[in-house]
Amino acid sequence: MMSNLFSVFDPSTSLANLSLNWMSTFMGIMMLPMMFWLIPNRMTLIWNKILITLHSEFKLLLGPGGFNGSTFLFITVFALILFNNFMGLFPYIFTSTSHMAFTLTLSLPLWVSFMIYGWINHTQHMFAHLVPQGTPPVLMPFMVCIETISNVIRPGTLAVRLAANMIAGHLLMTLLGGTGNSLSYHLLLPLLITQIALLTLESTVSIIQSYVFAILSNLYSSEVN
Repeated sequence: MMSNLFSVFDPSTSLANLSLNWMSTFMGIMMLPMMFWLIPNRMTLIWNKILITLHSEFKLLLGPGGFNGSTFLFITVFALILFNNFMGLFPYIFTSTSHMAFTLTLSLPLWVSFMIYGWINHTQHMFAHLVPQGTPPVLMPFMVCIETISNVIRPGTLAVRLAANMIAGHLLMTLLGGTGNSLSYHLLLPLLITQIALLTLESTVSIIQSYVFAILSNLYSSEVN
């Protein structure tokens, strides 16, 4: 029995005071090595095609100033979030990407590392970035405050965007699924069709949010070079 609507996102399993819910977050690590010893199939070829496409796009956004291999960091973040988003769509599996403890743990270290690198190696560029080109002298102090605030809240917006989108879809599916017992038989088919449509929408949202998180992190890193 749920105590409240958001209790579906609470951890519910534990063994010797060790929560097992976060184990689903790392299940992808056990599946990745299979690519190296299984015969290549269509899924492997499709995944390699996705990685190559992401690599070329991230490389283009980083520009010539990006370090070799930098794109693999964002591809890994994309793959981790995508796997956990899809895992959360299965019944009785803990949705780790709907918790700020997971999303903020990804976004905050990335943003802090970008800021430390930028302020140490490109100090003048970071100061110049606080004042957009063509700003009137009267508005410069206000623009510095606005740009500073917008820069500081970046990790929070990344984390909240991902967690909120995952929570919204799951709550809607939970609400509709909980009404099935009280509906008449002729309304069950429309409810089932709606649930399937929502599941398809959530699968699309899982891909989009993984891509948005990775692409915004890539853009933030390109600004410090």
